[in-house]
Amino acid sequence: MQLRLHNSRTRRVEDFVPTDPRRVTMYLCGPTVYNYVHIGNARGPVVFGLLVRLLRRRYGAAHVVYARNVTDVDDKINAAAAESGVPIAAITQRYAAAYDEDMARLGVDAPDIVPYATAHIPQILAMCETLIARGHAYAAQGHVLFDVSSFPDYGQLSGRSTDEMIAGARIDVAPYKRNPADFVLWKPSTPDLPGWESPWGRGRPGWHIECSAMSAAHLGETIDIHAGGNDLVFPHHENEVAQSTCAHGGKLFARFWLHNGMLTFDGRKMSKSLGNTLQLHELLQQHPPELLRYMLMKAHYRQPLDWSDAALGQARATLDGWYTLLRDLADADVADDAREPPQEILATLADDLNTPEALAALARLAEAARKSTNPQDKKAAKAALLGAGAFLGLLQNDPEAWFKGAADSVDAAWVERLLGERADARKHRDFAAADRIRDELAAKGVVIEDGAQGARWKLAKHAGEDQDERAA
Repeated sequence: MQLRLHNSRTRRVEDFVPTDPRRVTMYLCGPTVYNYVHIGNARGPVVFGLLVRLLRRRYGAAHVVYARNVTDVDDKINAAAAESGVPIAAITQRYAAAYDEDMARLGVDAPDIVPYATAHIPQILAMCETLIARGHAYAAQGHVLFDVSSFPDYGQLSGRSTDEMIAGARIDVAPYKRNPADFVLWKPSTPDLPGWESPWGRGRPGWHIECSAMSAAHLGETIDIHAGGNDLVFPHHENEVAQSTCAHGGKLFARFWLHNGMLTFDGRKMSKSLGNTLQLHELLQQHPPELLRYMLMKAHYRQPLDWSDAALGQARATLDGWYTLLRDLADADVADDAREPPQEILATLADDLNTPEALAALARLAEAARKSTNPQDKKAAKAALLGAGAFLGLLQNDPEAWFKGAADSVDAAWVERLLGERADARKHRDFAAADRIRDELAAKGVVIEDGAQGARWKLAKHAGEDQDERAA
């Protein structure tokens, strides 16, 4: 089947054909390791990880080179280190390790290459020197800046005019800039900040140049696919295009650009200023990783994804139903080599990573398994269900472990606290808040029963289990 992807560069869905099928290259912008990432940062690795699985299946794992970088030098890292009173490396090592652990728990396949920015300072310096030599960059007051006026195609990826880009980037009009839109490739470091010796004095790289240098070092001057969140289109990816194209003599930097949409929370933008960001690390302590993974695949990757306790509860109910079915099919033994993903699943994913349709196909497979009657049909239906689930990164648990984990993960004190908040909300006729609390508890498998004596709660009953019922 033909793989088709929406190319942000051309703004249309196109057939994907690599430059060299013996070496298919893909780069995904990775984390800046100064804190735990929020759940929105996990959407790209999950969805574009499915793309890597498709590529490896089509071209062979040995012929796909997938890189996801780590930004370990950045002003946010410097600020976090200063606030904690520790060296920069203490911050970056801690959160890089946490990121890797959280991605593994989420079922994200490891990249082939994980380049760190600080390990590529020579390549960054060399690219800066090349851009200066070719008239695309200039040195000023210890800085090296890219001269936007030297690249006529600047703005094509994002589709913005120069005025829009200046306004959108909230650019600091520094006196050493020739043009307000010129961006930093290298900047000076004070003694208290990390820095490396350069022809322009001790300093450190700008954010954009890091990805260009790392991508070229490991994947070549032209890559097949570059992916990331749509919040990176400008300025990060726009600047990557400019500096990479100019450093490599006009060669196309990335043939396909893929961008995933952002997460909202109850319909509102997820941001620190609103106080509604959700750390992936904390969510993984509260919910099964598969539940979070399912949620991240519910909407098409190019569309916004709304996160809510109600949606989480619905997703939990869906997965509980599938695991109940697998428990009912326990006698239908399926060999590991029989668990191949059905063509229907592969075809939906090959159609621009259509995960909502893939999940709908998984539901149809579950329904077919539920209706199967004779032993052979049950085995075949279970094999198809498990094969589809494995490719999507779902249904990887033993059913008994899945349901036991649900029971063990509920903190009674936490439930009682939320029930108290809910009772107070109902007393003040804030029924929207009360409903949100009910949905949050439902997402953890907690069922509330209101009565004359107050609310009672219990864990949702799964097939073959007794309920634990308590008064609140």
